Amino acid sequence: MPVQVVLVHGIRTSATMWRAQVAHLERRGVAAHTIDLPGHGTRMAETFTLEGAFSAIDAAVRSAAAAGPVLLVGHSMGGLLATEYVGAEDPPPVAGLVAVSSTSIPRGLGLRAYRTLMGGFNALPGRGVVFTKAMLRATLPDETRRDFGAGGYAFGAQDAALRSLSVLDLMAALRRIRVPVWFVNGQWDQLRLHERRFAAAVPGAELIVVPRTTHLVTAMRPDVFNAVLDLAIAVIESRERREDAR
Repeated sequence: MPVQVVLVHGIRTSATMWRAQVAHLERRGVAAHTIDLPGHGTRMAETFTLEGAFSAIDAAVRSAAAAGPVLLVGHSMGGLLATEYVGAEDPPPVAGLVAVSSTSIPRGLGLRAYRTLMGGFNALPGRGVVFTKAMLRATLPDETRRDFGAGGYAFGAQDAALRSLSVLDLMAALRRIRVPVWFVNGQWDQLRLHERRFAAAVPGAELIVVPRTTHLVTAMRPDVFNAVLDLAIAVIESRERREDAR
């Protein structure tokens, strides 16, 4: 059965952030499944809750798993949620995990400082969207720059989402994971803080650091990131063939 790729977006953005990856997978004939989390994209009017977020991920994974082994991919907040989900005590039907820009434990002073910073941006006229767009213009190539905001910016869900992440027990989840895992970070990513702890917690996990790249590695260096997806898909396909041969 063919590998199915489920893509979970990060905070403030939506399923549109994955356009470059979806196009790449479609060219390869690989099925891609994108979702919007509560309070984001097509679900902007909803309230973000962890329960709702995990429900959305689980529904997408189980639907995709009916057609083949699932590679779950998450960016930033989506990567943290995907990690917690895959490392559940009752493992979901996931054959591999790519956690992108999400190797920092979201609690304590760092989380409080980030919430304060984002709250300051939200207090600006237009919730600081002019600064967001300027940052994207300065760092992303033309072909992916519009993807992050194409589904709208979920400013209203931001603080509730950040606050909820503090209850995740990521280290416990990581120690339970028994499928192939790739942690992908940009060299200049602010969420690299615990990348070695994360990689060491999962047997056989790979840590890939993309040079000269920020937190938005999927859009800043889409060809490099798409090559990581190709690698993960190839590994899962190889494992499936070995299982079928037994």
